[in-house]
Amino acid sequence: MITTTFRNERFANALNLVPQKIPPIWFMRQAGRYHSHYRKLKETYSFMDLCKQPELAAEVALGPVQEFGFDVSILFSDLLFPLEALGMGLTYDPGPKLSFSLTSEKDLLKLKTPEEAIEGLKFQKEAVIRTREVLPKDVSLIGFVGGPFTLMTYASIGKHDGNLSFIKTNQNFVDQFYSILVPLLKQNIELQLQGGAEVVMIFDTAAGMLDPYNFQRYVIGPISEFAKLYPKQIGYYAKNSTEEHVRQISEIPGLAGFGVDHRFSIKQTLKDFGGYGFIQGNFDQELLFADPSVLKQKIKEYLLPIKDLSPDKRKGWVAGLGHGVLQFTPETSVHMLIEETRKVFSE
Repeated sequence: MITTTFRNERFANALNLVPQKIPPIWFMRQAGRYHSHYRKLKETYSFMDLCKQPELAAEVALGPVQEFGFDVSILFSDLLFPLEALGMGLTYDPGPKLSFSLTSEKDLLKLKTPEEAIEGLKFQKEAVIRTREVLPKDVSLIGFVGGPFTLMTYASIGKHDGNLSFIKTNQNFVDQFYSILVPLLKQNIELQLQGGAEVVMIFDTAAGMLDPYNFQRYVIGPISEFAKLYPKQIGYYAKNSTEEHVRQISEIPGLAGFGVDHRFSIKQTLKDFGGYGFIQGNFDQELLFADPSVLKQKIKEYLLPIKDLSPDKRKGWVAGLGHGVLQFTPETSVHMLIEETRKVFSE
């Protein structure tokens, strides 16, 4: 296990299930297209430049921390880089496109070994190091990798949704790909932890499309391997997860915590699953487009039931969104949600 120091006290408390009045705050996609800081950099640099040049990745990650005062910063990168490292090519025009797809077991022969591929991901360790150097000393830093199932969907059909019948019905093919991908992701996680990431999140955009049995096989299996290898340093989030998915996730030994989307009651989730690790979420990101007066009311409707819980009953909570910040989200709305959250819980 790679030991690390947690820089933000509130985030450390959430990870260690220490009761506290005010929760730590971080949003998925808090650095990105909605933010003027990012858009300004994008006028000069490509998305690939911003991810792969450590100084630029650090600058992108620092921007929202300076602007909004998040407790936690996130490595600025992309979840598809392991596929590029395996030799699948990757371009953005503007969305991601791989140079070929995995549509048969024969295609797997085109891939590099994990030992060869990890060389193509070492820039992420440098980006984590550089980001840690520029962040305020009291801001935590987390890394991330794409979930194996989501990377499987991109590798085979070029996106995270659509007809997944080929993947769901060809277990031998998936097992063979996982035998290459999962070892690579283990090394990828280790690189980020070595660089100074305090937790590495697994973002699984496509996993919510799985039934409970296949979720256990395609998702819980590899995530359990990661958590065993890096205890209390792995977090997990599956978009569109169900209550059964969350139950399975919460039972993974050694998992640091997990996120839920806005379809869950965070109050009920803390009641049902609190005590396993941190629980991150889950204000509806689409409400950030509301007029300020409406948004303020929606924020209070969301926060007050949580405030009714004692600090002990809401321990582990990391305040955030149901999913990531959407493009064109008003920056004033992001400010309001953060400020109101801290205000409500400080009273």
